[in-house]
Amino acid sequence: MDPASLTLCVLAVAAFFFATELIPLAVTAMGAAVALGLLGVLSPKEVFSGLSNSTVVLFAGMFVIGAAMFRTGLAQTIGVAVVRKAGAGEQRLMAALMLITIVLSSVSSNTATVACLMPVVVQICAAARIPVSPQLMALAVAANVGGTITMIGTPPNILMSATLEASGLQPFGFFEFAWIGIPLSLVGMAYMLTIGRRLCPRHMANASLDTGDSAAPHDKKKMAICAVILILVVFAMMFSKQIHIPMQVSAIIGALACVLTGCLTERQAYEGIDWVTIFLFAGMLPLAGAMDKTGAGKLIADFVVGIIGSDPSPFVIVIAMFILSCGLTQFMSNTAAAALLAPIGISIAQSIGVSPYPVIMAIGIAASCAFTTPVATPPNTLVLGAGGFRFMDYVKVGVPLVIVSLIVCTVVIPLIWSF
Repeated sequence: MDPASLTLCVLAVAAFFFATELIPLAVTAMGAAVALGLLGVLSPKEVFSGLSNSTVVLFAGMFVIGAAMFRTGLAQTIGVAVVRKAGAGEQRLMAALMLITIVLSSVSSNTATVACLMPVVVQICAAARIPVSPQLMALAVAANVGGTITMIGTPPNILMSATLEASGLQPFGFFEFAWIGIPLSLVGMAYMLTIGRRLCPRHMANASLDTGDSAAPHDKKKMAICAVILILVVFAMMFSKQIHIPMQVSAIIGALACVLTGCLTERQAYEGIDWVTIFLFAGMLPLAGAMDKTGAGKLIADFVVGIIGSDPSPFVIVIAMFILSCGLTQFMSNTAAAALLAPIGISIAQSIGVSPYPVIMAIGIAASCAFTTPVATPPNTLVLGAGGFRFMDYVKVGVPLVIVSLIVCTVVIPLIWSF
């Protein structure tokens, strides 16, 4: 069997295990890379090249800084202040809640953001006697769209940039995602404040729910230090080209500063790193490289182009890849979905002679449009019990939002990243 066929076989097996999660995601990713090495498709050095990739360092650094935000109470304090200031009016509360969630999710873990704000929301809804379900659904939606604003907001964004760089192309800039992330976030807010909240069930809050550490006292000095570190790191990343400091270096300096200043301990820093994402990413990069090296990506690209016509419109390609990425992410890890499709998207774009940037951006953004199932993303799962949701509640709210998101992406992406 030729290397391209072997690579496609490994890809198919990986896709099956990603979708079913019969074995852990990170094991699937690393297993795919090792399998390609054992089959002779990749050299031993290429098999583990993902672990030495600079983007892995960026991931790790930002995970630690994000953990410091929650360990010091900075994220909780910001969230509680904004939500309580909004008052108990249903729409005002939802608007404030979504706004602060979008901001926090753009620079830290969306899962941690939901975890710290959810008890506060439940508490406020119970006291004000307003339905909690629409607020919690809005919280999950805001966490998902907020991550699309910056490169570090969600793993698929970093992965898209890394895939471009691995293919010899200029990666996306730190805030380049904001061109589509901000419009998508605004549309998500408008949707939930009008149509979405009406499609949600209207269960009342269970006042006996544990409010966790939301009211626990925090060290204000450490919160201030953490805030300064975060601001400096974000600015350093924004102007990385001007100051000649790579983003991963800024992230690690920030992470070290968090530990050295006592914002979190060394053990807490290790615990704050999402090792599943690290190894998932490290395993998928060699697979992406193998698809390019063996021509497997081109085979898939030729097959897709053959289905949609010999001279497909670039808009059709963007729509098709958005639908495919968004469809996959409803039932599997958004990072895994993006990792599978990114090299294929580049191959398809190159095969029809158009820029890969709009295609790759569509894949990455679609992977974050995980609105239609409770298992699509951790924030969706977190609000399931407290909101009293059923599976179909996510479908009712999520499907129209996915359609709206597709329209926004189809209009905005080609305007910013031309074909």
